[in-house]
Amino acid sequence: MAHRWKNDLSREDVTPKADFLNRRQIMAGALGIGGTAIGAAALGTMGATPAAAQEALEPTSLEDILQYNNFYEFGTGKSDPANNAHALQTEPWSITIDGLVDNPGTLSLADFMDGLTVEERIYRFRCVEAWSMVVPWNGVELADILERAGVQSAAKYVAFETVVQPENMIGVQRGVIPFPYVEGLRLDEAMNPLTILATGIYGEPLANQNGAPIRLVVPWKYGFKSIKSIVRITLTEDEPPATWNIINPREYGFYSNVNPNVSHPRWSQASHRVIGGGLFAGREETLMFNGYEEEVASMYEGMDLAEFY
Repeated sequence: MAHRWKNDLSREDVTPKADFLNRRQIMAGALGIGGTAIGAAALGTMGATPAAAQEALEPTSLEDILQYNNFYEFGTGKSDPANNAHALQTEPWSITIDGLVDNPGTLSLADFMDGLTVEERIYRFRCVEAWSMVVPWNGVELADILERAGVQSAAKYVAFETVVQPENMIGVQRGVIPFPYVEGLRLDEAMNPLTILATGIYGEPLANQNGAPIRLVVPWKYGFKSIKSIVRITLTEDEPPATWNIINPREYGFYSNVNPNVSHPRWSQASHRVIGGGLFAGREETLMFNGYEEEVASMYEGMDLAEFY
């Protein structure tokens, strides 16, 4: 199913592909990054011509895309995922869809993606820690997956769960946070055309540290909502648990929409550091809903934006 969407970013805002491929060849040899059933031939093109950029964005280097990550299953340091995620076993991979759907089941990744066209989506990525990147994802709209599953009328939320491989995940062995990592969206958020399940970057399969082989991307929310290495999607009537909201509800709300006007209890969200800008680079102002206000603000009409944290 094709959906219309808007985007103000272009190829000029992201890491040059030559740099990406060169770095990825090095990392593939070092980390043993495997392929998936989704090849370059399956890639479609963006469904709309990007509008003029709202700001001049410096491209994120591939070095940072692969080396600067949060993935607590593999450690709490930014470089820990790149150093440790080679242990993640991504083949075979299966995804369960259950709950309030007409067609529940467990599918291999190939069957899960069968018949879907993978598109490129260039999105801002904004971390709650007040840093950002610009990433050219490859993936499919979550709405297409959910419509195929047959969402029942009682469903109001979508819950997600990350794989747990204790023998391969040093963070799980150390119990740094409760596992499995879980997240959730309201159904209308999940069905929004901007929400995708990503399987790659620049037409290449996701690296393990970036959430291989399939992850959620919700560009108007803080990055921890975009759960990695998904193994279960559940449709439910009740608001599902979300890991950081469980750990510290005062600091991490269920919605967690990017909002420069609402500070984290320990730091401001009015601006952010662009990864790759250098130690002494200036900060950029954060846009409401991370720059996607036109596409998503209507979903929150009548709600107090200050409560979203």
